[in-house]
Amino acid sequence: MSKFWSLVSGLHQLAGPVTMLLYPLYASVVAIESASKEDDQQWLSYWILYSFLTLMEMLLQPLLEWIPIWHDMKLIGVLWLVLPQFRGAAFIYNKFVREKVIRRYYPGIGGGVHKSSPNGKMKTKFADLISSKNSS
Repeated sequence: MSKFWSLVSGLHQLAGPVTMLLYPLYASVVAIESASKEDDQQWLSYWILYSFLTLMEMLLQPLLEWIPIWHDMKLIGVLWLVLPQFRGAAFIYNKFVREKVIRRYYPGIGGGVHKSSPNGKMKTKFADLISSKNSS
């Protein structure tokens, strides 16, 4: 019975890195090589959210240590973000990041009204918009 629990424990420890890193890395490469933009959005959204989650986890580590099931909750949440049946990363990005941040503070991105730059070119890149806000 102890070999069984060792196996279960080992699989549980591997589930996080496989779910959060290995499969998304593989799927991101496949998305880059495909002609569809839909899978590109899913995986770019995933990496944005994963980076944010990792940053918040680093900042809140002392509090998260007191939640015994934090790693299991994180694994379930990342599974929802990753699995193609749910497309959770694209959903979160479209519903919250795009609606609440991008369209509100950077309306020239993604089909909104484009702002003109001083040299007459249209600002269509996020980096162009940020640099113009910082220089103002």
